[in-house]
Amino acid sequence: MESLHPRVRLLWAGRTALSVSVLAGIAVLVNRFAVSLPLTAVVVLWGLLVSLGAVHAVLAHRIWRFELQDDALFLVRGVLTRTDTSVPYVRVQHVDTTRGPIERTAGLASVVVYTAGSRGADITVPGLRPERATELRERLRDLAIESEATDAV
Repeated sequence: MESLHPRVRLLWAGRTALSVSVLAGIAVLVNRFAVSLPLTAVVVLWGLLVSLGAVHAVLAHRIWRFELQDDALFLVRGVLTRTDTSVPYVRVQHVDTTRGPIERTAGLASVVVYTAGSRGADITVPGLRPERATELRERLRDLAIESEATDAV
């Protein structure tokens, strides 16, 4: 099974640090204008949450895997709750490659696989080199087209 690029850990840890920093900023505003909060407690909690986010990013990267099997895209992910997902190629509607500004800065891309269905009808494979994301998108598209021809419905 193929793993994600190691730089995705930086993106995930950075996203956590940004979220925790916003919450810490709100806590400082609450401290200033409403309820008195000890600033050292806010700083310690910020450091603890950022550290936990970094550990979670490392663990998530170790677990996250995907594989193109004979009839489906198979994914394994999740730190606390492990999720194994199998997406039959015949269910693939279309495939996109996305690169947001932060992903572009990190030199990464994601592949989004849209499937038939209403709830949770898309699967994202994050943290790929742009070349690999393009290869994966094209391969998934070709496999979806091939599976259409063999679909009995």
